[in-house]
Amino acid sequence: MLKNVMDVKVNYYFLDSGSDITIVLLHGWGQNVDMMKPIGDKLKSNYNILNIDLPGFGKSSEPKFVWSMNEYVKCINKIVNDLNLHKIVLVGHSFGGRISLLYSSIYDVYKLVCLASPFCKELNKLPFKTKVYKFLKKVPGLRWVSNIMKKHIGSTDYKNASEVMRGVLVKSINLEMINDIKKIKCPTLLIWGKLDTAVPINRAYELNKLINTSKLIVYEECTHYAYLEKLNDVVKSIDYFIRE
Repeated sequence: MLKNVMDVKVNYYFLDSGSDITIVLLHGWGQNVDMMKPIGDKLKSNYNILNIDLPGFGKSSEPKFVWSMNEYVKCINKIVNDLNLHKIVLVGHSFGGRISLLYSSIYDVYKLVCLASPFCKELNKLPFKTKVYKFLKKVPGLRWVSNIMKKHIGSTDYKNASEVMRGVLVKSINLEMINDIKKIKCPTLLIWGKLDTAVPINRAYELNKLINTSKLIVYEECTHYAYLEKLNDVVKSIDYFIRE
């Protein structure tokens, strides 16, 4: 559904399973709800699912000015409050993970799951995804992942983005969040691919040390999209993490 939030039309899907726990899915840069849908589909029988097209992506409209990560956090919080959700589990990939980290440092979060989430400036930006797509296309059993990526990634790189979204990307990339991350108190699960070239594995170890309540899972043969490459394992880990 489309809802006006902070003067932006935000598209989201809310599936109510009757649980008191809601998983909030936040996709990466240049993506949309379809990239996180595989996780939601496998967990929707046990938890409520809120899957959001972040402003500027998918069917959501762009912000009317250059949003900082704080505006994105406030937008997510407004939707959560409007739906009267209390026990939320944030599951964010990449850009969505950055938002999830900042959100968890400010608002009450039941649990946090970060999928290859940047929190400081990286030398590598976004073009790596083309290489990842070509790599996955060659791997037997992972072609379905490359098909998802082909359909839903690649239209909003810096050179193709609007002026507003370029500004958002720059603000996001330049944001150093170490002091914010130290404020996170909720149980946190970090999931990374060891072959990630967008947010290198050393960032996972750093983040694990910064968040005292965190645990880290590393998939040796996986990339920035480990959550899709090892979907069943990741979903089982998330489910176990929420239940424990």
